[in-house]
Amino acid sequence: MKTENKEFLFYTGWDESLTESASALAGRLAVFATEFGLSGNVWQQWLTYVLMMDENAFTQACERRDIMPDSTLMQLAQRDLGIFMELFNTGEADFDGADEILKLMLDYKAPYADECITDAGRQIKELCSRLASANDVKGFAGILTDYYSKYGSGIYSLYKAFRLDPSPAVSEEVKLVPVTDSADVTFDDLIGYETQKKTLKDNTEAFVSGAYANNVLLYGDSGTGKSTSIHALMHEYSDRGLRLIEVTKADRGRLPQILSEIKKRNYRFILFLDDLSFEENESDYKELKAMLEGALETRSDKVLIYATSNRRHLIRETWGDRSDMEYNEDVHRSDTMEEKLSLASRFGVTIYYPKPGPREYLEIVRSLAARKGIELRGQELEDAARKWELRHGGMSGRTASQLITWLGGTEN
Repeated sequence: MKTENKEFLFYTGWDESLTESASALAGRLAVFATEFGLSGNVWQQWLTYVLMMDENAFTQACERRDIMPDSTLMQLAQRDLGIFMELFNTGEADFDGADEILKLMLDYKAPYADECITDAGRQIKELCSRLASANDVKGFAGILTDYYSKYGSGIYSLYKAFRLDPSPAVSEEVKLVPVTDSADVTFDDLIGYETQKKTLKDNTEAFVSGAYANNVLLYGDSGTGKSTSIHALMHEYSDRGLRLIEVTKADRGRLPQILSEIKKRNYRFILFLDDLSFEENESDYKELKAMLEGALETRSDKVLIYATSNRRHLIRETWGDRSDMEYNEDVHRSDTMEEKLSLASRFGVTIYYPKPGPREYLEIVRSLAARKGIELRGQELEDAARKWELRHGGMSGRTASQLITWLGGTEN
């Protein structure tokens, strides 16, 4: 395969792989195909992936939807894309000699079934099919411009949810890595809580539509579906540019760096703080409070904070906080207590998820049993549900789900 004179203006940093040995490149393509569950013309699919993931002046202009068809930037990009189109249309006759091993990548027969393809793999395959149908460079560029305008480029274009790289930080910069194994849950998976789900969806709908929206606190008993509700938002709104970033307790101190990383991108980001709470000796809640208030250096209309907690007021309060004047020599009796309670009030929307009552709990059990095809019915199912909740932490959606999982295992 000829690779000379293929220097790129924008899509740089990857093309060294074209000068690898055929065996090394074939191995790279096989790893790529396995990661995404792909088969068929993996050569074209890999080139498509490169185009999707590369971030440069052209892709970012398209993401911001401010590139003109006759602009100089578009003309320069078309030069690069002409090289890609030439590579894209490489056929068996173009691989000769030592490159013949690459012919296998034009019709890759995967060792796994077609249903093993990942969500990202489907997106790669769909765009690849569209690019293969282009008749000329202008059409090729037009397809990519549409893609970048709708999905953006880089990891945000392929994935819905992210977390911080767990490796030790070597600088103030943060690195987000995609969550590739998240459960694909929907609001239908959470039985009941219709008012809570509507409030959450209404706020998120306003957010992705570019209207005013609030930070949200979901609080209540454990196992009631708070985290499930947040995850369901990705199924509902990811195709409209919503992205989720999970922030662990250890990462909360890096929220300003996360905001600096994402706030210039043309997406809507939810920073998801699961199981948010602070002990009485922790003071980093003050930084979160400042952020929720909209501190000048971190404020962005493209970022919201959604948090879940078992505590309504988030910070552990003691009786000493109520008598701080006598015992801690505080001038004003309630200042310490008010300081702690003020964090929760910074969330514009608070949604309470109560533990279900006996009737609601049994309805959840019956609905889940019907969905999972559990043969146990009627009084037998109700008796099993009551016994289970007595032994496993009380009535909740989580308890009901665990019961159905156990019943499914014993019936098989």
